[in-house]
Parts: sequence; C-alpha cells; structure tokens
Amino acid sequence: MDPIVNVLADRYASQEMKNIWSSTGRVVLERELWIAVLRAQKELGLDVDDQIIESYENVKHQVDLESIKAREKITRHDVKARIEEFCELAGAEHIHKGMTSRDLTENVEQLQIFKALKVVRKKTLATLNRLAQLAEQHSEQIITARTHNVAAQPTTFGKRIAMFGQEILLALTSLDNLIQSYPVRGIKGAVGTYLDQLTLFDGDHDKIKALESKIATHLGIASTINAVGQVYPRSLDYQVVSVLYQISSGASSFSKTLRIMAGNETASEGFAKGQVGSSAMPHKMNSRSCERVNGFHIILNGYLNMLAGLSGDQWNEGDVSCSVVRRVALPDSFYALDGLFETFLTILNQMSTFPAIIKQENDHYFPFLSTTTILMEAVKKGAGRELAHEAIKEHAVSTVLDLRNGVITQNDLLQRLAADSRLGLSQTELEAVINRGAELVGGAMEQVERFKEDVNQWLIKYPEGRDYTPGDIL
Repeated sequence: MDPIVNVLADRYASQEMKNIWSSTGRVVLERELWIAVLRAQKELGLDVDDQIIESYENVKHQVDLESIKAREKITRHDVKARIEEFCELAGAEHIHKGMTSRDLTENVEQLQIFKALKVVRKKTLATLNRLAQLAEQHSEQIITARTHNVAAQPTTFGKRIAMFGQEILLALTSLDNLIQSYPVRGIKGAVGTYLDQLTLFDGDHDKIKALESKIATHLGIASTINAVGQVYPRSLDYQVVSVLYQISSGASSFSKTLRIMAGNETASEGFAKGQVGSSAMPHKMNSRSCERVNGFHIILNGYLNMLAGLSGDQWNEGDVSCSVVRRVALPDSFYALDGLFETFLTILNQMSTFPAIIKQENDHYFPFLSTTTILMEAVKKGAGRELAHEAIKEHAVSTVLDLRNGVITQNDLLQRLAADSRLGLSQTELEAVINRGAELVGGAMEQVERFKEDVNQWLIKYPEGRDYTPGDIL
C-alpha cells in the first residue's frame, strides 16, 4: 500500500522547514527538553545522578517511531508512550518529574514555531533582497500603470516591483517584532500554578523562577508567559499565522500582476527548457509558478480562519479540543509559506520583460496616460480646471471608442486636443508633454532607491538573507 504523504511537505517545502516539523525531529526536541528540565532540577538541588542524565543524552537520537506508535496503541496517550520509550532506552525513570503532558508539548510546539519563524525571516529577507535588485534593474523601464486594471498613468516596472516589495517589507517588521516578543508557556503544571514543581522543591518559589529562566534559555526564547493555564492562549497561534499570511500577500499580488502582464505579453515568469505549458496546446507558456503562489496564499487564508476559530474558544484553564486543528494548521501553514518562498524566489530569478511589446503599449496609451499632466498645463495657460477636464474627457473617450470600433487605427488624441480652443495648447506643446516620459513617472525612481535602502538596512541586521538561494521546484 502506498503511504499517504503530506502534499505540502512532500512536494513544496524545503528540507530545512521539514526538519523542524518532522515526527523524528519533534521527538528529539521533546527529549532535549526533558533533559534540560532534569539538568535544571539537579542544578537547583534535586537529587539526580550525573550518570542518569548522561544515559538519557546517549540515546536521545535513537528514535523508533513504530515502537512509540505501538506503545500508544496500548496507553492511548501519546506523551506517556514517548516517556516509556525514552526511559526504556536510557534504563532509567527520572524524566518528566513534576511535569504534565502540556509542559512538554506546549513548549516543544512553541519551539518549533519559533525556529520556523526564523527560517521565514531569512527567506523573507532573501525575497526582499532579490526584489530590491530587480527594482533597481528596472527602475527606468517606463510602463503603463493601471488602476482598476485600466491604463491610468505612466510608472516604471522597477516602481511596480518596489510597490509589492514594500508590502512584504511592512510584513517583515511585524514578523521581526513577533520573533523578538514571542513568549513561551514554560513549566507550569496541570493548571498553570506549577504546584508539582513547588512540591518537588519544598515550596521554594525562587527555585521555580530559576527553573523557568533555565528552560527559557534552553529554548532560546526571551520570555515566559506569567499567568497561564494548561495551554498557552490560542490567539497566539492566530497571531503567528496572521503574520505568515501578511508576508504572503505581497508575493501573491505581485504574482497575480505578473500573470496579467504575461497575458499582455509585456513580461513573463520564465519558461525553462523542456517545460510544457499545455498537453493539448503546444504554443502555451502558462504562468504556472505564479498561479502556485496565488494558491499558497489561499491555503494560508484557510489555515488562518481555522486558527481564528480556536481563538476565544478555550474552556476554563485548558482543554485540548484544539489539538486536531493545530496539528494540521500550524505545520502546514509553515509548509505553505515555505513552498511559496521557494516558488516565488524561482520566479524572481527567471522572470523577464519584453521591451518591444512594452513600447507598443506605451505608444498606444501614452496620450491617454498624459491627460493629468495636460490638464495641469492647460490650467497654467489660463484654462478653467473643470472646463479643461471636460474637454479632455470628451476627446479621450471619443478617441478610445474610435480605436475600439476601428474608425481609426492610430491614437490621434493630441491632434484633437490641439484643435480645441478651450485648452489653449498647441500640437508642439502637447507633444512636448508626451516626450517628457521620464518626468511623467513622478517620484517612481526615487521610491525605488528608498526601497532599496530600506531593504539594505534589514540585510545589515540579518545578513543571512543575502546568501539564500531556492532549491529546485517541480
């Protein structure tokens, strides 16, 4: 029988992300936490022989998932099965003292989240680094900008790249703030009062505080939650995936726009040698990677809604009705974003523009795209603003309709405007407006430069983003 695999992990996610969430990796993290607690308890006065700790250390990587699964069939309790397995391997029964199952699972799950968030930050920075490079490369490539998907004003392709990069940059701030402030539950016991640890240490609250500090240091997480129950607040999971969704949004919007540009033949995500766009239509070069990015964004939206359903739904000090949802939504959210990054970085490394088609589009639209500037020039010459607006609108609309209906084959808007005495502008003056193409993009080039500088400041802080390259994608 073929094994059933997690499609997101198996097909799309990087090995680095899969290692964090793998079953074997999780068992090792749990064992390391048990050892860290045991070691801290010994340092704080609990009678534990060094050889006992060493025996656990020696076998922590001996993970037999099938053996653990067999134990769970008997115990009907996953944590108890893993305790028994680890103790039998070590030949001792000293772990899990004063702990409840949630002392183990909550902290380990949060550690997985924390590690995964750092991977996300690295790949977010790698994405921004590539976007900044592309924005600079195309900073002077004038294109037809669109609002409501209708030609509006000139911009540059570099500015368009920077625009979507800016959204990712805003999300990076949220991500970094989350990593810096992310709190771990700590060793709090069955209802969050650390009663059993207090009993072990004869009511010494200072030792409990020291234990908490040592465990936070082991996990590498800056702070612990003070007043918490059996489980940490599930709204924290929602916050995590909200940030992942925010990060994915800029990449998804860029990919959707690149798909539209590909349809207009002004740009492409790239088409590798041997690639097939359609099994039936040999000429097709579909934007399949951009489509995949958009799909990942939808998947993240689904998991975000799942975790929203858990927020505010916790009974008393805790229950685990949320487990089945979280076991799916948390790792898969990271797999989805990881797959998005791998795909999006590949797009950014392979994409191209087609200047000849872009020029044809600009030549067709530029008289229309210049109307706001022509309006200002007419006002400067003494025309009333509203009167000039009406005159330009009349001629622009009639020109568009004539082009669409085949009455004319070339855009003659400038000639129509020059002949209208309401504007007071000559053909030469109107052509001068069109010829000032670089000026018509306003501050686009300066915005690209600022975007590049902002990205560079982040890369100085986290240089690992400069060197990351995506793996091969299907």
